[in-house]
Amino acid sequence: MSAPLIEARGLAIGYQRTVVARGIDVSVAPGEVVCLLGPNGSGKTTLFKTLLGLIRRMQGAVSVVGRDIDAWPRQDLARQVAYVPQAHVSVFPYAVRDMVVMGRTAHLGLFSSPGEADRERADGALAGLGIAHLAEREYSRVSGGQRQLALIARALVQDAPAIIMDEPTASLDFGNQALVLSEVKRLAQRGLGIVLSTHDPDHAFAAGSRVLLLHEGRVVADGAPKTVLTKARLEQVYGVPVDIETLADGRVTCVPRLNEP
Repeated sequence: MSAPLIEARGLAIGYQRTVVARGIDVSVAPGEVVCLLGPNGSGKTTLFKTLLGLIRRMQGAVSVVGRDIDAWPRQDLARQVAYVPQAHVSVFPYAVRDMVVMGRTAHLGLFSSPGEADRERADGALAGLGIAHLAEREYSRVSGGQRQLALIARALVQDAPAIIMDEPTASLDFGNQALVLSEVKRLAQRGLGIVLSTHDPDHAFAAGSRVLLLHEGRVVADGAPKTVLTKARLEQVYGVPVDIETLADGRVTCVPRLNEP
């Protein structure tokens, strides 16, 4: 297996003196899709911000391409790891294309401006995600799902070998969720390493190489989706009865069992 693009060992994460989770080991290699699952408040976003160096780890080590994260200049780190946050509304009235072009910043000099090649790269990313028609629209005036797709396009033009995605399908309708998951698999096939969080076990079954399941401040399981996402574990972590079904074509799906009225 290739050396990890991102690796953390013995990690404790949190804010100030409040520990959110501890004892976390996580890595992503080229071509891997690592899905992070866990209830709200289990530390998924905090872990991502720690892996990106946006907040300091409380304990343990984080490395990017074998180099301690603290040793990376910020612009150089941005060439190694791209980030897709949860959809937000910009304070400034940027066009969607301009928002995507910002992903090229890591490749520009201190006083350089994006050129025609950068704008073409942005247009290509928008087209690949099916939102080329939004290029001139104001980013703050498109739907939440369309903003999320624009943020994914921005990460793609960053041309980093690793991408961290914080709930990239959360604001998307069913069709666009499928589009994003297909794009995630395609990027992994190209050799990128991807870490994404999701609330839907089916997304991990569909696109994940590995799953980290977080619960009560620790990783309770790490491995292949079919190994980690068992009926017993999901019921323990989420507190609801579920059924795990294998479809005729071999795909696996998770179905919550609803209480009868």
